[in-house]
Amino acid sequence: MSMKAGLWQQQSMKLAMTQELTQAIALLQYSSQELIEFLEDKAIENPLLQIEAGSLQTMDPQYHSVKKVKKTSRDEKHNWLEQMAKKETTLSEYLFAQLDVHFYDENLKRAIPFLINSIDENGYLHISLDEVASILSITLEQVEAALHVIQSLEPTGVGARNLQECLLLQIESNGDRNKLAYTILSDYFLLFAERKWRQITKLLQVEMKQIQQVFDYVQTLNPRPGSDFYTEHATYIIPDLMIKWDGESFSVHMFDEALPKIKFNDKYFHRFFSSGDTKVKRFLQEKQQDYHWILKSIEQRKETLLKVALKIIEKQPDYFRYGKDHLKPMTMKEISEELDIHESTVSRAVREKYAQTAFGTIELKSLFSSTIKTTSNQDASSVQVKNEIAQFIEQEDKQKPLSDQDLAVMLEEQKGIVVSRRTIAKYRDQLGIPSSSKRKRF
Repeated sequence: MSMKAGLWQQQSMKLAMTQELTQAIALLQYSSQELIEFLEDKAIENPLLQIEAGSLQTMDPQYHSVKKVKKTSRDEKHNWLEQMAKKETTLSEYLFAQLDVHFYDENLKRAIPFLINSIDENGYLHISLDEVASILSITLEQVEAALHVIQSLEPTGVGARNLQECLLLQIESNGDRNKLAYTILSDYFLLFAERKWRQITKLLQVEMKQIQQVFDYVQTLNPRPGSDFYTEHATYIIPDLMIKWDGESFSVHMFDEALPKIKFNDKYFHRFFSSGDTKVKRFLQEKQQDYHWILKSIEQRKETLLKVALKIIEKQPDYFRYGKDHLKPMTMKEISEELDIHESTVSRAVREKYAQTAFGTIELKSLFSSTIKTTSNQDASSVQVKNEIAQFIEQEDKQKPLSDQDLAVMLEEQKGIVVSRRTIAKYRDQLGIPSSSKRKRF
């Protein structure tokens, strides 16, 4: 092997990841909302890309309330006021509203607001009292007194430092109505949470039925007392496709109405391109090319999404006719091979894309599931297996709940679906269903 340095020529072919190709890939995986935000940002950055005025509809309450007829104007104003969002009270505001600071000394006046502002959205206090005392330069006893004031407020359980304290505060507020529950949660919390109830019955000399009653009572308590004051803003889904079945054939349409329409700003281009400035011309040419690439990428996104959607419908006709119980096994690899495109392209095409169907708005990604072998000629999907598991557990005897092995046997004998016990356990965890020992009632 020669190790001499030298110069030589070599021809090779490779795919260059250009900026335009990167942009096309990015646009393909954008959801409708992300695409809208991208185009709006581009319209600010690129003076040649212009969003048509009527393509994005907004509501101006003053404009929409103006009507020619006075009666209609009053009705419109009344309807608008009804739709205005009410002011939401935060947990800290609610707690401060219950306090009368005139009755507290200066140290409490400092400690109480500090502790309230340290409570999270679930109503828990995660800062140690020693740390608070050090920060405020007061004694630990004064901090404990401040916390006691907060824990006496509504909602009951607020200011707790852990789940155990939160539940105990709620039991205390009910007086002496459930002493056994207080004793169990106070002294045997871990045994109770791990459902090692037989040990508790021996230690407290009570029946298993009484432990079950305590468990049912604890289920009525609120483990997150501050959650009622935490409002998560609703996220609205914009469907990308509309799939319809008219009894004979399917029709697929892109839902383009929600997307902004873009156009080329000819006036701006011709006005400044004729200025003769070389830098201006180069800038405009770059922005012109950028505009055409965006336009082309949007068209490619539309074509790829339609192509993938049509193939999905071709493989899942019963699902779109009769509903989710008729979902068949289907993988992204199958779709990519039949369309002669890369599997990652299919993954990007269905990412956060939704279709409006006769059964509601569905996520395209949810239609893909692995294949489960059956004793019949037709395989089942993992979604079908999960539905069967959920139905079996829903109908089980709660005093003798079905084990994962029982479920595996029932699936094979009754449904002809061959699934291992480990797979059953995995699907059960994905469904959020506890094990048989934790589902048992006494």
